[in-house]
Amino acid sequence: MITVVGESLVDLIEDPSGGAVAHPGGSPANVAVALARLGQPTTLLTQLGDDAHGRLLRAHLAGSGVRLDPASVPDLPHTSVARTRVGVDGQARYDFDIAWRSFPDRALAGVGSGSRCLHTGSLATVLEPGAGDVLALVRDRRATTMISYDPNCRPALMGDRTTARHRVEELVAVSDVVKVSLEDLAWLHPGRGYEELGRAWLELGAVLVVVTRGDGGAWAVNRGGAVQVDARPVRVVDTVGAGDAFTAGLLAALSERDLLGAARRTALGDVGRDTLAAVLAEAAHVAARTCARRGADPPTRAELAVDRPAVVGSGGGA
Repeated sequence: MITVVGESLVDLIEDPSGGAVAHPGGSPANVAVALARLGQPTTLLTQLGDDAHGRLLRAHLAGSGVRLDPASVPDLPHTSVARTRVGVDGQARYDFDIAWRSFPDRALAGVGSGSRCLHTGSLATVLEPGAGDVLALVRDRRATTMISYDPNCRPALMGDRTTARHRVEELVAVSDVVKVSLEDLAWLHPGRGYEELGRAWLELGAVLVVVTRGDGGAWAVNRGGAVQVDARPVRVVDTVGAGDAFTAGLLAALSERDLLGAARRTALGDVGRDTLAAVLAEAAHVAARTCARRGADPPTRAELAVDRPAVVGSGGGA
């Protein structure tokens, strides 16, 4: 089982002509859906409203095989919404109307217990009052499970950059797998290179740091060294949910190689470059298939099986 903690929301996706269609979204919810479609038993702890958007999200999660954790807050005044504008280049830009509450006392006591991995990130880790609960949960669970984290920065909602950077790196320090985009790093640490930052985050406490670089592919580093792989060519419809699909593909690929779980932390840190390159290639494949269709609509395991990726990678230094 993989447990995902974080927001669910509805993406109102506008196309270049100005039309808008409601799609299920929210970075952690997208990761949960993609994991379930990839055959990974997945539970999501989230917060939803009892409205039409909330019902859309519940149906979407259930239809993809995601189990809602009983501690999920069911009674927000309204379900959170992101208005997503997709440019002619397929790139997505976001405006948010989102709430992330504290969880009731003792509600989180069993969350993530027995899971091989707990994944979190995005707005749920920075929006108070709920963000403090998420950080406390991660700190409490790391002794018994592997922690995965994706900052998925939204500068418009993260406030002061220095404060946001401190919170991000608090979570990096108690996480094992950290996936971050080049865009996120450029906002958090202007002017610093991604390879320098990846290695600095290993020093903070991460076991594996993966940097996605758009059409530049992906780069990763652990104690065994660094590796990079090329992006998988695709005709981009939009990039909504692509990073979340990559995260799910990454965790699924690690799961299939028995590299998730607290007991596998040392093995993950020592895994060789060939294995790491194959993991990145599989994650990039999931992301590419998501970019080829509208919205955060990740592929199933069966869809991926028809065109498994070849690994095109190289060592990236010590």
